[in-house]
Amino acid sequence: MKALIIGGAGFVGGHLANHLEEKGWSVAITKLPAEPTPGNGREAYDLDILAPDQVEQLIRDLKPDAIFHLAAQSSVALSWKKPALTIDVNVKGAIHVLDAVRLVKDYRPRILLIGSGEEYGQIRPEETPVSEETPVRPGNIYAATKVAQNLIGGIYAKAYGMEIMMIRAFNHIGAGQAPMFVTADFCKQVAEAEKGQREPILRVGNLSAKRDFTDVRDVVRAYVLLLEKGRVGETYNVGSGHAIAIEELLHRILKLSSLSISIETDPEKLRPVDIPIIEADTRKLVGDTGWHPRYPLEETLRWTLDDWRDKISEGTK
Repeated sequence: MKALIIGGAGFVGGHLANHLEEKGWSVAITKLPAEPTPGNGREAYDLDILAPDQVEQLIRDLKPDAIFHLAAQSSVALSWKKPALTIDVNVKGAIHVLDAVRLVKDYRPRILLIGSGEEYGQIRPEETPVSEETPVRPGNIYAATKVAQNLIGGIYAKAYGMEIMMIRAFNHIGAGQAPMFVTADFCKQVAEAEKGQREPILRVGNLSAKRDFTDVRDVVRAYVLLLEKGRVGETYNVGSGHAIAIEELLHRILKLSSLSISIETDPEKLRPVDIPIIEADTRKLVGDTGWHPRYPLEETLRWTLDDWRDKISEGTK
Protein backbone atom coordinates (compact mmCIF):
# COMPACT_ATOMS: atom_id res chain seq x y z
CA MET A 1 0.00 0.00 0.00
CA LYS A 2 1.24 3.46 -0.89
CA ALA A 3 0.37 6.68 0.92
CA LEU A 4 0.89 10.24 -0.26
CA ILE A 5 1.16 12.91 2.45
CA ILE A 6 0.54 16.32 0.92
CA GLY A 7 2.35 18.81 3.13
CA GLY A 8 4.46 16.04 4.66
CA ALA A 9 7.52 18.04 5.69
CA GLY A 10 5.89 19.62 8.73
CA PHE A 11 5.45 18.59 12.36
CA VAL A 12 2.53 16.21 11.87
CA GLY A 13 3.64 14.97 8.44
CA GLY A 14 6.92 13.60 9.73
CA HIS A 15 5.27 11.67 12.56
CA LEU A 16 2.56 10.40 10.22
CA ALA A 17 5.14 9.16 7.70
CA ASN A 18 7.06 7.39 10.48
CA HIS A 19 3.91 5.65 11.72
CA LEU A 20 2.86 4.54 8.24
CA GLU A 21 6.31 3.15 7.51
CA GLU A 22 6.27 1.24 10.80
CA LYS A 23 3.01 -0.34 9.60
CA GLY A 24 4.65 -1.40 6.33
CA TRP A 25 3.29 1.31 4.04
CA SER A 26 5.30 2.87 1.24
CA VAL A 27 5.24 6.64 1.80
CA ALA A 28 5.76 9.63 -0.47
CA ILE A 29 5.48 13.23 0.69
CA THR A 30 5.12 16.62 -0.93
CA LYS A 31 6.89 19.67 0.37
CA LEU A 32 7.79 23.24 -0.51
CA PRO A 33 11.14 23.67 -2.28
CA ALA A 34 12.73 25.36 0.75
CA GLU A 35 11.67 22.60 3.16
CA PRO A 36 14.04 19.73 4.00
CA THR A 37 12.98 16.15 3.39
CA PRO A 38 12.17 14.44 6.71
CA GLY A 39 13.33 10.85 7.09
CA ASN A 40 16.30 9.11 5.61
CA GLY A 41 15.90 8.71 1.86
CA ARG A 42 12.13 9.21 1.95
CA GLU A 43 10.42 9.72 -1.43
CA ALA A 44 9.67 13.45 -1.66
CA TYR A 45 8.36 15.84 -4.29
CA ASP A 46 8.33 19.62 -4.42
CA LEU A 47 4.74 20.69 -5.02
CA ASP A 48 2.82 23.93 -5.25
CA ILE A 49 -0.77 22.99 -4.45
CA LEU A 50 -1.90 26.26 -6.04
CA ALA A 51 -0.70 24.89 -9.41
CA PRO A 52 -3.46 22.44 -10.42
CA ASP A 53 -1.45 21.01 -13.33
CA GLN A 54 1.38 20.07 -10.95
CA VAL A 55 -1.05 18.44 -8.53
CA GLU A 56 -2.81 16.46 -11.25
CA GLN A 57 0.44 15.25 -12.79
CA LEU A 58 1.77 14.03 -9.45
CA ILE A 59 -1.46 12.18 -8.64
CA ARG A 60 -1.47 10.56 -12.09
CA ASP A 61 2.16 9.50 -11.74
CA LEU A 62 1.89 8.08 -8.23
CA LYS A 63 -1.75 6.94 -7.97
CA PRO A 64 -1.39 6.33 -4.22
CA ASP A 65 -3.84 4.10 -2.38
CA ALA A 66 -4.28 6.76 0.29
CA ILE A 67 -3.91 10.55 0.40
CA PHE A 68 -3.50 12.54 3.60
CA HIS A 69 -4.04 16.24 2.84
CA LEU A 70 -2.11 18.14 5.51
CA ALA A 71 -0.91 21.11 3.44
CA ALA A 72 -2.33 24.32 4.88
CA GLN A 73 -1.72 27.88 5.95
CA SER A 74 -2.33 27.08 9.61
CA SER A 75 -1.42 30.29 11.44
CA VAL A 76 -4.47 32.12 12.78
CA ALA A 77 -2.40 35.31 13.12
CA LEU A 78 -1.21 35.13 9.51
CA SER A 79 -4.75 34.41 8.32
CA TRP A 80 -5.79 37.85 9.59
CA LYS A 81 -2.85 39.49 7.81
CA LYS A 82 -3.14 37.49 4.59
CA PRO A 83 -6.73 36.24 4.21
CA ALA A 84 -6.49 35.81 0.42
CA LEU A 85 -3.40 33.60 0.74
CA THR A 86 -5.10 31.55 3.48
CA ILE A 87 -8.20 31.04 1.32
CA ASP A 88 -6.09 30.11 -1.70
CA VAL A 89 -3.98 27.53 0.12
CA ASN A 90 -6.66 26.03 2.35
CA VAL A 91 -9.66 26.04 0.01
CA LYS A 92 -8.35 26.16 -3.54
CA GLY A 93 -5.47 23.84 -2.62
CA ALA A 94 -7.88 21.22 -1.31
CA ILE A 95 -10.04 21.52 -4.43
CA HIS A 96 -6.98 21.04 -6.64
CA VAL A 97 -6.18 17.80 -4.82
CA LEU A 98 -9.74 16.50 -5.01
CA ASP A 99 -10.11 17.45 -8.68
CA ALA A 100 -6.79 15.79 -9.53
CA VAL A 101 -8.11 12.53 -8.06
CA ARG A 102 -11.52 12.93 -9.68
CA LEU A 103 -10.02 13.35 -13.16
CA VAL A 104 -8.07 10.09 -13.07
CA LYS A 105 -10.24 7.35 -14.58
CA ASP A 106 -11.08 4.29 -12.46
CA TYR A 107 -9.16 5.62 -9.46
CA ARG A 108 -10.67 5.66 -5.95
CA PRO A 109 -8.10 6.28 -3.23
CA ARG A 110 -9.06 6.87 0.39
CA ILE A 111 -8.60 10.55 1.23
CA LEU A 112 -8.31 12.28 4.59
CA LEU A 113 -8.87 16.05 4.71
CA ILE A 114 -7.36 17.51 7.88
CA GLY A 115 -9.32 20.32 9.50
CA SER A 116 -9.28 21.87 12.96
CA GLY A 117 -11.18 22.13 16.21
CA GLU A 118 -10.98 25.89 15.54
CA GLU A 119 -13.91 25.35 13.16
CA TYR A 120 -16.32 25.20 16.11
CA GLY A 121 -15.42 28.75 17.14
CA GLN A 122 -17.37 30.16 20.09
CA ILE A 123 -18.41 27.02 21.95
CA ARG A 124 -21.21 27.49 24.47
CA PRO A 125 -20.82 25.96 27.96
CA GLU A 126 -23.67 23.50 27.38
CA GLU A 127 -21.99 22.26 24.17
CA THR A 128 -18.89 20.95 25.97
CA PRO A 129 -17.52 18.43 25.11
CA VAL A 130 -18.08 19.48 21.51
CA SER A 131 -19.37 16.79 19.12
CA GLU A 132 -19.30 16.63 15.34
CA GLU A 133 -22.96 17.66 15.34
CA THR A 134 -22.28 20.96 17.13
CA PRO A 135 -22.87 23.97 14.85
CA VAL A 136 -19.64 25.51 13.57
CA ARG A 137 -19.14 29.23 14.27
CA PRO A 138 -15.67 30.03 12.94
CA GLY A 139 -14.23 33.12 14.56
CA ASN A 140 -11.22 33.72 12.32
CA ILE A 141 -10.21 33.44 8.67
CA TYR A 142 -8.20 30.24 9.17
CA ALA A 143 -11.15 28.48 10.83
CA ALA A 144 -13.54 29.68 8.11
CA THR A 145 -11.32 28.15 5.40
CA LYS A 146 -11.27 24.84 7.24
CA VAL A 147 -15.06 24.87 7.49
CA ALA A 148 -15.16 25.45 3.73
CA GLN A 149 -12.75 22.55 3.13
CA ASN A 150 -14.93 20.30 5.28
CA LEU A 151 -18.12 21.20 3.42
CA ILE A 152 -16.46 20.76 0.03
CA GLY A 153 -15.09 17.37 1.05
CA GLY A 154 -18.56 16.20 2.00
CA ILE A 155 -20.02 17.47 -1.26
CA TYR A 156 -17.34 15.76 -3.37
CA ALA A 157 -17.81 12.49 -1.47
CA LYS A 158 -21.54 12.49 -2.18
CA ALA A 159 -21.60 13.98 -5.67
CA TYR A 160 -18.64 12.11 -7.17
CA GLY A 161 -18.60 8.92 -5.10
CA MET A 162 -15.16 9.73 -3.69
CA GLU A 163 -13.88 8.03 -0.53
CA ILE A 164 -13.25 11.15 1.54
CA MET A 165 -13.24 11.51 5.32
CA MET A 166 -12.91 14.86 7.13
CA ILE A 167 -11.03 15.47 10.38
CA ARG A 168 -11.35 18.18 13.00
CA ALA A 169 -8.09 17.88 14.93
CA PHE A 170 -7.75 19.52 18.34
CA ASN A 171 -4.45 20.64 19.95
CA HIS A 172 -1.70 18.13 19.27
CA ILE A 173 1.74 18.35 20.83
CA GLY A 174 5.12 16.64 20.82
CA ALA A 175 8.71 16.73 19.67
CA GLY A 176 9.33 18.86 16.60
CA GLN A 177 6.49 21.33 17.05
CA ALA A 178 7.18 25.01 16.34
CA PRO A 179 7.28 27.42 19.32
CA MET A 180 4.33 29.41 17.95
CA PHE A 181 2.25 26.78 19.80
CA VAL A 182 1.86 27.03 23.56
CA THR A 183 3.38 23.72 24.74
CA ALA A 184 6.42 24.03 22.50
CA ASP A 185 6.78 27.68 23.55
CA PHE A 186 6.84 26.77 27.25
CA CYS A 187 9.28 23.90 26.72
CA LYS A 188 11.59 26.04 24.60
CA GLN A 189 11.67 28.79 27.24
CA VAL A 190 12.44 26.25 29.99
CA ALA A 191 15.23 24.66 27.96
CA GLU A 192 16.76 28.08 27.22
CA ALA A 193 16.60 29.06 30.91
CA GLU A 194 18.25 25.77 31.91
CA LYS A 195 21.03 26.48 29.43
CA GLY A 196 21.51 30.02 30.74
CA GLN A 197 20.35 31.58 27.47
CA ARG A 198 17.56 33.56 29.15
CA GLU A 199 16.66 34.63 32.67
CA PRO A 200 14.59 32.05 34.59
CA ILE A 201 11.30 33.79 33.87
CA LEU A 202 8.61 32.22 31.69
CA ARG A 203 6.59 34.74 29.71
CA VAL A 204 3.01 33.55 29.22
CA GLY A 205 -0.41 34.52 27.91
CA ASN A 206 -3.84 33.53 29.21
CA LEU A 207 -3.39 30.60 31.61
CA SER A 208 -7.06 30.09 32.53
CA ALA A 209 -8.23 28.76 29.15
CA LYS A 210 -8.74 24.99 29.01
CA ARG A 211 -7.66 23.05 25.94
CA ASP A 212 -7.71 19.45 24.72
CA PHE A 213 -4.09 18.28 24.20
CA THR A 214 -3.14 15.01 22.47
CA ASP A 215 0.26 13.47 21.76
CA VAL A 216 0.99 13.80 18.03
CA ARG A 217 1.84 10.08 17.91
CA ASP A 218 -1.71 9.30 19.07
CA VAL A 219 -3.09 11.81 16.56
CA VAL A 220 -1.40 10.16 13.58
CA ARG A 221 -2.56 6.74 14.81
CA ALA A 222 -6.10 8.10 14.73
CA TYR A 223 -5.59 9.42 11.19
CA VAL A 224 -4.46 6.03 9.89
CA LEU A 225 -7.27 4.19 11.67
CA LEU A 226 -9.80 6.61 10.20
CA LEU A 227 -8.32 6.16 6.75
CA GLU A 228 -8.73 2.41 7.15
CA LYS A 229 -12.06 2.28 9.01
CA GLY A 230 -13.73 5.69 8.77
CA ARG A 231 -17.09 6.13 7.06
CA VAL A 232 -17.01 7.93 3.72
CA GLY A 233 -18.30 11.50 3.83
CA GLU A 234 -18.17 11.70 7.61
CA THR A 235 -16.41 14.18 9.90
CA TYR A 236 -14.47 13.02 12.96
CA ASN A 237 -13.09 14.86 15.97
CA VAL A 238 -9.55 13.84 16.91
CA GLY A 239 -8.53 14.80 20.44
CA SER A 240 -7.90 13.36 23.89
CA GLY A 241 -11.47 14.01 25.05
CA HIS A 242 -10.14 15.78 28.14
CA ALA A 243 -9.36 19.50 28.51
CA ILE A 244 -6.91 20.93 31.04
CA ALA A 245 -6.11 24.52 31.95
CA ILE A 246 -3.04 26.06 30.31
CA GLU A 247 -1.90 26.90 33.87
CA GLU A 248 -1.90 23.20 34.81
CA LEU A 249 -0.01 22.36 31.62
CA LEU A 250 2.59 24.98 32.51
CA HIS A 251 3.06 23.72 36.06
CA ARG A 252 3.50 20.15 34.81
CA ILE A 253 6.27 21.36 32.50
CA LEU A 254 7.92 23.35 35.30
CA LYS A 255 7.94 20.24 37.51
CA LEU A 256 10.11 18.53 34.89
CA SER A 257 12.85 21.12 35.45
CA SER A 258 15.15 21.35 38.48
CA LEU A 259 15.50 25.07 37.87
CA SER A 260 13.41 27.54 39.87
CA ILE A 261 11.48 29.47 37.21
CA SER A 262 9.03 32.31 37.81
CA ILE A 263 6.07 33.29 35.61
CA GLU A 264 5.35 36.66 34.05
CA THR A 265 2.40 37.67 31.85
CA ASP A 266 3.38 38.95 28.42
CA PRO A 267 0.68 41.22 26.91
CA GLU A 268 1.91 40.24 23.44
CA LYS A 269 0.84 36.64 24.10
CA LEU A 270 -2.72 37.53 25.16
CA ARG A 271 -5.51 36.99 22.63
CA PRO A 272 -8.30 39.60 22.45
CA VAL A 273 -10.91 36.81 22.58
CA ASP A 274 -10.18 33.45 24.15
CA ILE A 275 -12.75 30.66 24.38
CA PRO A 276 -12.80 29.42 28.03
CA ILE A 277 -12.84 25.70 27.24
CA ILE A 278 -12.42 23.54 24.16
CA GLU A 279 -12.84 19.79 24.70
CA ALA A 280 -13.48 17.17 22.03
CA ASP A 281 -16.21 14.55 22.16
CA THR A 282 -14.39 11.58 20.57
CA ARG A 283 -17.09 8.91 20.90
CA LYS A 284 -17.56 8.75 17.12
CA LEU A 285 -13.83 8.21 16.53
CA VAL A 286 -13.62 5.57 19.25
CA GLY A 287 -16.80 3.81 18.12
CA ASP A 288 -15.77 3.53 14.47
CA THR A 289 -12.06 2.71 14.94
CA GLY A 290 -11.47 1.50 18.50
CA TRP A 291 -8.84 4.22 18.94
CA HIS A 292 -7.73 5.27 22.41
CA PRO A 293 -4.78 7.52 23.32
CA ARG A 294 -1.68 5.61 24.46
CA TYR A 295 0.60 8.35 25.71
CA PRO A 296 0.03 10.01 29.12
CA LEU A 297 0.37 13.80 29.10
CA GLU A 298 3.36 13.66 31.46
CA GLU A 299 5.26 11.45 29.02
CA THR A 300 4.43 13.74 26.08
CA LEU A 301 5.58 16.83 27.96
CA ARG A 302 8.87 15.20 28.95
CA TRP A 303 9.42 14.09 25.34
CA THR A 304 8.75 17.62 24.09
CA LEU A 305 10.98 19.27 26.70
CA ASP A 306 13.83 16.82 26.08
CA ASP A 307 13.58 17.55 22.36
CA TRP A 308 14.00 21.27 23.05
CA ARG A 309 16.89 20.57 25.42
CA ASP A 310 18.61 18.67 22.61
CA LYS A 311 17.93 21.48 20.12
CA ILE A 312 19.26 24.17 22.49
CA SER A 313 22.38 22.09 23.26
CA GLU A 314 23.00 21.61 19.55
CA GLY A 315 22.48 25.30 18.89
CA THR A 316 19.44 24.81 16.66
CA LYS A 317 16.08 26.56 16.98
